Amino acid sequence: MKKTFFEIDERIQKAADLAMEKVADKFKELEEISEYNQQKVLSAFIKNQVSETMFTGTTGYGYGDRGREVLDSVFADIVGAEDALVRHNFTCGTHTLAVALFGVLRMGDTMLCVTGTPYDTIHSVIGINGKGDGSLADFGVKYKQVDLKNQKPDIPAIIDALDESITMVYIQRSRGYDMRPSLSCEEIKEIVDAVKAHSDAIVMVDNCYGEFVQEFEPIEMGADLIAGSLIKNAGGGIAKTGGYIAGRADLVEKCSYRLTTPGIGKEVGATLDQNRDLFLGIFSAPRVVTEALKAMVFAAALLEQFGFETTPSSEDKRCDIVQTVKLNTADNLVAFCQGLQKGTPIDSFVLPEPWDMPGYDDPVIMSSGAFTSGSTIELSADGPLRPPYAAWMQGGISFYSAKMSIMLAVNELIKKGLI
Repeated sequence: MKKTFFEIDERIQKAADLAMEKVADKFKELEEISEYNQQKVLSAFIKNQVSETMFTGTTGYGYGDRGREVLDSVFADIVGAEDALVRHNFTCGTHTLAVALFGVLRMGDTMLCVTGTPYDTIHSVIGINGKGDGSLADFGVKYKQVDLKNQKPDIPAIIDALDESITMVYIQRSRGYDMRPSLSCEEIKEIVDAVKAHSDAIVMVDNCYGEFVQEFEPIEMGADLIAGSLIKNAGGGIAKTGGYIAGRADLVEKCSYRLTTPGIGKEVGATLDQNRDLFLGIFSAPRVVTEALKAMVFAAALLEQFGFETTPSSEDKRCDIVQTVKLNTADNLVAFCQGLQKGTPIDSFVLPEPWDMPGYDDPVIMSSGAFTSGSTIELSADGPLRPPYAAWMQGGISFYSAKMSIMLAVNELIKKGLI
């Protein structure tokens, strides 16, 4: 006789069954994308003759680390780039983006962000908030932006902004703490084509949360440089830390000089027995991203039945792994995150509370019970305590585990009489 492991309100169980029926066709579509991306990854591994000897780490300077060099080549082939810089010593996505920005931009250059105000943690890197701490602004790099129009890139306004001072056009693919839709690769191509037709500016894409969600990556759409985190999509839930930069070889080389030192660049960097995790994580990423996408599609289909607004909806095209749920009140947001925490494999007993998280302008509540601290390819939900009191959910390395966690989050709302 089967056991009942979790006590779930009957209304939620019925809604979950209806949600699974509704998303069947969407799941099939996601599986087709996953198969294509897995073949792409497998092909890159075979082409570059990955072998077990490459998993051995180096120490000290790390000269001649064959695993490190081949890992760069594998990742470059996967994303359609000339070269890549894949390293465990990128501490987070923001650090990786900062290395790319400082690697390419110089005093007197102007960076034009064409997707509105970027994500909170990059503000200090650019110098939008505060000066004197080593931001791009402190080093004489200027910043401009083009706001979105009807939550979409404003192509005419972007073209108008492309004067001779613009050195880099910066695109944030995912939404950050915003309700706007994330950008598809097709929309990124529209921006790239418009920029290339009117300017020689470098096009850089913050690719966080977007890897392996579609069949293509921004480099294949004409972008010059992309950067992202390995504890998000690209690390497949296995990489313990790290990030990547990929794109034009000359730009990647400049970024490598910022990561290490001019004249040395990619030639040094001990891998400290991290190669195996990075290879395996990247290999696993297409499958894991699909699990996460299924979890988010299910979450949208479930929560819509309880009257909550979701972005994207359960029927919308997916361009990243992030699911936004407008919970409308601070109590709802806190209860939802606390309920989700109860369904995590790690620290399920912890009660999340809002706190002043470094790099953010408002108190943030975060639910995350992950095998890798801070991993957002593993199921998590967080949001700032400000209207519309939305939860930004992402991840789920196992769909069925994530499904139960999401049901427990809704269950908490019912238990507290909030819905």
